[in-house]
Amino acid sequence: MALPKANRLKSRKDFQAVFREGIRCHGSYLTLRALKPLCSTKPSLNTATQTTQATDSAHLASTRIGISISTKVSKRAVVRNRIKRQITAALHNLLPKLSQGWRLVVIVKPTAAESKCVSPQFLQELEQLLAQAEVFDGNS
Repeated sequence: MALPKANRLKSRKDFQAVFREGIRCHGSYLTLRALKPLCSTKPSLNTATQTTQATDSAHLASTRIGISISTKVSKRAVVRNRIKRQITAALHNLLPKLSQGWRLVVIVKPTAAESKCVSPQFLQELEQLLAQAEVFDGNS
């Protein structure tokens, strides 16, 4: 069960922006990097910039999430992919509760593979990290 395409963080530029400017929240298995949505709209002088602002606001309407898992977690791709699938399933459950426009990167720590962490633990830790970063609806 993959995340919807509108909710995937894919480009290198987006990942770099989240890592450079985003806030950090640490857990025992995961680290969350979160970048708040851009709320300011600048007044424009011509219609060309208005159309680009409209597409930018439509592009920012959904929360986009990326998952980063290093080979330090496990050398075996099977293990990394299993962890990634578990995190994606947990995020899929939390997606309706998230505020719009955020860019999130979930970073998996090596302790996740060592301790044989399972989906309920990922779900619980993701809820804690998202609440700590105030990403849930009504917190921003």
